[in-house]
Amino acid sequence: MGLIRSRVESANAVGCPFPLNNLPYGVFSTAGEAPRCGVAIGDMILDLAGCEARGLLDAGGTFAEPQLNGFMALGRARWDAVRARLTALLAEGAEGDLPLVAMDDARMHLPIRVTEYTDFYASQNHAFNVGVLFRGPENALPPQWTHMPIGYNGRASSVVVSGTPIRRPMGQLKGETGPEWAPCRRLDLELELGAVVGADSTMGQRVGVEQAEAMIFGYVLLNDWSARDVQAWEYQPLGPFQSNALGTTIGAWVVTQAALEPFRSPGAERLNPLLPYLAEERPGLYDLDIGWTMNGQVMGRTNYTVMYYSSAQQLAHHTSSGCPMRVGDLLGSGTISGPAPDQTGALLEMTQGGKTPVTVNGAPRTFIEDGDEIALFAEARGEGYRIGFGPCTGTVLPAEA
Repeated sequence: MGLIRSRVESANAVGCPFPLNNLPYGVFSTAGEAPRCGVAIGDMILDLAGCEARGLLDAGGTFAEPQLNGFMALGRARWDAVRARLTALLAEGAEGDLPLVAMDDARMHLPIRVTEYTDFYASQNHAFNVGVLFRGPENALPPQWTHMPIGYNGRASSVVVSGTPIRRPMGQLKGETGPEWAPCRRLDLELELGAVVGADSTMGQRVGVEQAEAMIFGYVLLNDWSARDVQAWEYQPLGPFQSNALGTTIGAWVVTQAALEPFRSPGAERLNPLLPYLAEERPGLYDLDIGWTMNGQVMGRTNYTVMYYSSAQQLAHHTSSGCPMRVGDLLGSGTISGPAPDQTGALLEMTQGGKTPVTVNGAPRTFIEDGDEIALFAEARGEGYRIGFGPCTGTVLPAEA
């Protein structure tokens, strides 16, 4: 399929991240008006609450809400019906006035009410590189890593939308004679993709991979900020706690599975067979060019297909104990890293734990400093069009003692 032409001319421009093929959902507000749901099209936002008010589409009034949870809870049949209707309304040659708002006149908000947040560890390259730093090459990958998705439950309360500043955390750090209280000195990013769960499951119910995939509403860019020195002191034996609770930045636009369907692709080669409950009948990853910048300089770039586990496999494993999932749950893919240093999704890997500085705008750097801006990017490239995710940025503020 090539570019689907839109009545919004900017959506047809070469390189536009939001053509009619995309239609990502978000939440926005304009001066003097409350946040409501919208869809990105070119350099405009289609006001979905306004469309409902005019009788142009039906989402049960959920688009007037300040998050997408109500719409997601309506289920996949309604998602598909609304997408088809939006495609018709925005198609080239379609007639009638639409409530369109210029992106430059809008403020973006957190697109979902995050009910729970789970972060995974699903890139073999990242897991191996970090494992080497902490345990050496012989024990870099834990024995269970190639058999099941590894993850931990994070903080939903510190998930923020792109553009929100991130405060450098204070924390306990390992000193010469014991712990010391100080600002984090090894602040890092994690380049990830977040899967947004759009359906509930019941406590005690296990969800298969195929059903798990049907539960995923869409994807956002995700930066799970990490205080590496805090993590080194606290993580044994239970893993990250305060080191990953300082903030998680997600993009303002949720790109749907339907938009990504043409880019479905297999992931990394299996090192051994998976147990049947994790087996996928079709490839669960997407051909996405993904990377990150620091202060405008591209630092790392790779492809999402390097991942070992898909979001559907992660979701299926999450329910394997009978753990219930809820609309608005957010699943972080884990850091996305390719095999080469310039393909890594974290400074911890790129600098080999701070031993090998990188050059940023002409200056040597090992970790993130106050005032630095980290931005993530991702896109899929089709025939004559792109599927973009929009910005996912955060600027680091100094610690408050």
